[in-house]
Amino acid sequence: MCGRHGHRRRHWRAPSREELLKALEDRQRDLEQEIADIHDLLRRLREDGTPTASAEPVTSI
Repeated sequence: MCGRHGHRRRHWRAPSREELLKALEDRQRDLEQEIADIHDLLRRLREDGTPTASAEPVTSI
């Protein structure tokens, strides 16, 4: 009963240079947009002096 029990190794393929570059550029754009959103929220809060009800909740990282 010491045979193989369906444990198969999955072959992981490293992304090509182009795939990695595209993924990193996409991630950079996402982060830049998130920073811009945070900047806008901070600006609104500073201008208003009070928190707005429409502000999105801040999630911890």
